[in-house]
Amino acid sequence: MRKWLIRIPMVMVVVFAGAFWMIFFSSRPPLTIDPATLAGDGSLLDYCDLPVLDGRGKKAAEIPKGNTPGCGYEHFPLPVLAECGEPLVDGAVDIRGLWQGVQGTRIGHVERVEQCGARTVVTSSGIIHDKGPNLTGGSASNDTEGAVLFTIGDREYCPRTSADVVWNDGVLDFHVFGWGPVVVRRYMRGDQLVWEYADGGVTLMDRICRLPADKKIPRKRGRRYKVF
Repeated sequence: MRKWLIRIPMVMVVVFAGAFWMIFFSSRPPLTIDPATLAGDGSLLDYCDLPVLDGRGKKAAEIPKGNTPGCGYEHFPLPVLAECGEPLVDGAVDIRGLWQGVQGTRIGHVERVEQCGARTVVTSSGIIHDKGPNLTGGSASNDTEGAVLFTIGDREYCPRTSADVVWNDGVLDFHVFGWGPVVVRRYMRGDQLVWEYADGGVTLMDRICRLPADKKIPRKRGRRYKVF
């Protein structure tokens, strides 16, 4: 019995240390997003003028996967799926556009949702999460969360994330790692987009046409403890 009382805490420490290393110190995902997309200025666009998904243009699987550079982009980028014209898959609800939180947990939050075929890209707060078939990576996002927990020298360390999406009766469920539990849900309620987060927060968002000026440069997030 005494041996187990010693071993169990040791196992827990090893598991925690392994998870911490994987989340913060494992190699960052390769940056596969088109450099022109990152360099362009997405704040200049009218997001009420949505692309027509009529089958012309590229398919979702022909466009490189979008992801976050480092722990966050420096300015709001161009749309990842701008050249895609593939119609949405059966069961998908059109939630494309630029949305701003007006009620609930995260009032003021702004996010851009892109869709094409079976692919969904959410861009907000310095991060780009791209789920679905693409040219350069797997279906699940392989990315960072964006909030920097600590820095070592000039390097920032933010947690790794991975999720994939499935439409269930008009609700877009985000499954951690693609096979794990649902951590985020998005769905339409009337003219509003509802965003349910893993922490229990619920935010109702209205459609807007232009990116607010204060959202072009993302606010640095995280505790940012300085180790060295």
